[in-house]
Amino acid sequence: MIRINYLGDWGKQYGLLAVGFDKYGDEEKLSANPIGHLFEIYVKINNDMASEAEKIKELEEKGDKTAADELRANGADEEARRFFKKMVDGDEKALEQWQRFRDLSIARYQATYSRLNIHFDHYSGESQVPEAAMEEAANALAEKNISEVSDGAVIIDFQKHVPGKPGKSLEKPLVRKRDGTALYLTRDISELLNRHKKYQFDKMIYVVASQQDLHLKQLFKIIELMGYDDIVKKVQHVNFGMVLGMSTRKGTVKFLDDILRDVGEKMHDVMKMNEVKYNQVENPEATADVLGISSVMVQDMTGKRYDDFVILICGSSSIPSNSNNRGHNYTFNMNAMTSFDGDTGPYLQYAHARLNSITRKAKINQSDVLAADLSLLTETHATHLVRLIARYPDTVLDSLRSLEPCTILVYLFKMTHALSSSYEQLKVINAENAETARARLALYQATRTVLANGMRLLGLTPVERM
Repeated sequence: MIRINYLGDWGKQYGLLAVGFDKYGDEEKLSANPIGHLFEIYVKINNDMASEAEKIKELEEKGDKTAADELRANGADEEARRFFKKMVDGDEKALEQWQRFRDLSIARYQATYSRLNIHFDHYSGESQVPEAAMEEAANALAEKNISEVSDGAVIIDFQKHVPGKPGKSLEKPLVRKRDGTALYLTRDISELLNRHKKYQFDKMIYVVASQQDLHLKQLFKIIELMGYDDIVKKVQHVNFGMVLGMSTRKGTVKFLDDILRDVGEKMHDVMKMNEVKYNQVENPEATADVLGISSVMVQDMTGKRYDDFVILICGSSSIPSNSNNRGHNYTFNMNAMTSFDGDTGPYLQYAHARLNSITRKAKINQSDVLAADLSLLTETHATHLVRLIARYPDTVLDSLRSLEPCTILVYLFKMTHALSSSYEQLKVINAENAETARARLALYQATRTVLANGMRLLGLTPVERM
């Protein structure tokens, strides 16, 4: 398997960022906090562009077309377009500025992904798609009469190629602007064909936000119209929802690093409330960081938060009927996701840590645990846990088929619920006899192993103490 992070690292937005940096940039701030400073600049220049658009509208309403055209020709939007055209044309200075911004961004991404146990084999992006490859794809579209010229731009009118409602729903996407610059769709067409040639893949999965559902449908249909049915059968779009209320242009984005810092600090405060347990943790700050990361990842994979409760978002008979899948958006809620009540990351970690605590306190020789008589596990709670453990392989296969991580999480939470209700009935330390204690500890250790394996499958790091 090859993991590629395909970045949106090309386009007019980089021209806008360059224009903004010329106006608001500070080299010292860039060195101290590159991503934060670039974000600040991007927000400011977008505000400038919005103000210019309003001014242009006012001038046109007053009938001052000359002044409106002059502002439009010299405004931030046009400056950004010209800068991006320089990038496309290979201007050395423009590319040097773009490369600097790109390198700073990737360095930050790699550091953040590493904290989340996420690793990529390659960092690619739109910038890596050669102009010649895009030109070749564009020519093929024209030769096959798939694309057409409309008002100086090149479009694909799907209604002419796909009959009825399906064609209409695919709309009329641009593949080249009037000034000759290519769009995302053009690059994606040539890049898909290039990947198939380079990797000869059996399956390629696009993990892209649900906002791009239409874009991916258009892409796959174009590849099919070009005659590559075999490739279309091997590609799949796996979408995911967005965090509501966040916009880069409006400056309402909260950076993941800041979120991880805040939740880590909150979990650290919670841990310090129990001084005895806190002093037993070898590295409490690192543990708190893991708990915070688990909070964020579990929320992103499984839940929508509404005030003080959570609704899991994947299909299950035990989940509320208004649940949804990973493609739905959710509202960020720190209080809900850091709670130890309900199906949250901290609750999952607590269950794992408690099982470790039982093993430590029992002080039973591990060889005796391995030789335990499991036929003694006759209680209803014990057989329920055994059945849950037996379902793990099928759960993993179900998750693989659906590509829904919450399938595994729902299963893990069911296991933690079963555990929570079993502790009083399946005591180890105050068991009826030593043989029963060993059998129950063996059951708890098996449950812990499955719980830990499931968490690791999802990129979570199980903690031993908390």
